Amino acid sequence: MAQRSGASAPATSTSASFPGCDEAPASTGPESRLSLLLARHGGATEACIREALTASGVTPRHAIVLMHLDGGQLGQRDLGARLGVDPSVLVALLNALEDRDLVRRRRDPADRRRHIVEITDAGAAAVTKLDAAIGHVEDELFADLTSQERDTLHSLLARVRTAHGSACDAAADADC
Repeated sequence: MAQRSGASAPATSTSASFPGCDEAPASTGPESRLSLLLARHGGATEACIREALTASGVTPRHAIVLMHLDGGQLGQRDLGARLGVDPSVLVALLNALEDRDLVRRRRDPADRRRHIVEITDAGAAAVTKLDAAIGHVEDELFADLTSQERDTLHSLLARVRTAHGSACDAAADADC
């Protein structure tokens, strides 16, 4: 039987392959599929973040928009490209944030067709609270990881390919 791409090979030496572990992970079943494991943990992480942000009344996507704008104003098109969302999705996100006076859109005086999006003072204050709430969630989620392991996980996840235009992106855009 041919092994699927990405499937774990049978463990040969538990202690050599997995220092500090008594047993190697199972090589069959859903736990052996990295994408399913990532999806499970991703869903649990999103639920924790949503719960932490509930008091502020923003969604994780709102928080991401605010955090991007906390570094300075951006053109609306540039912001959409950074977020990897359809322009109509971005408009809905910005409308909700603008209604709460967390962001402001204005015409670019140099190019009236272009909109500049900037964070308000209230939005900047919200980012401070959101960042603290997300930091608390991360501390809880990654309590068993060393600082070096957290850095490694961050580095690896940053390299995972999630191509835009895939079925995964369509599902993510539906939930904003």
